[in-house]
Amino acid sequence: MFNHEPADYDCPFCRLASGGGDSLTTQDDVVLRTDRALAFVASRWWPNNRGHVLVVPTAHHENLYDLPAPDGHAVHDVVREIAIAIRHTYDCQGVSTRQHNEPAGYQDAWHYHVHVFPRYPGDNLYNTRHLPDPATPEDRQPYVRRLSAYLGGVREDPEERP
Repeated sequence: MFNHEPADYDCPFCRLASGGGDSLTTQDDVVLRTDRALAFVASRWWPNNRGHVLVVPTAHHENLYDLPAPDGHAVHDVVREIAIAIRHTYDCQGVSTRQHNEPAGYQDAWHYHVHVFPRYPGDNLYNTRHLPDPATPEDRQPYVRRLSAYLGGVREDPEERP
């Protein structure tokens, strides 16, 4: 219901979930994986909120309307783990999450995903656009290393935290 994905859509999040990647995101960006959800440092950054993370279900669901409850719960659990990890490792003062549905809701990737942003006083997140160029793999790696170290490396279950 309320779908906008083109018939020939090649989903980048499905590629990542199945072990692949593309020119913007690779397996090296993944910081947490469960049976139903995956978290990775995003290549699209905002000027004052670098290193934000996307959390996606491993199965393809275009938006919130299509998302089965078990996958939604799994994504939420990973969002919480990532928010805690960001708060502990980024020297930020808070965390924001956001999720978009349909073009009018600012969705531009046709696979459900939740943004997890580090927040800083005066960062102006909601009044800025993302940077024009994607973050390079080298730019993303310090954030991947921090989160992976805190989370104990990419693991299959968030309950396995050391």
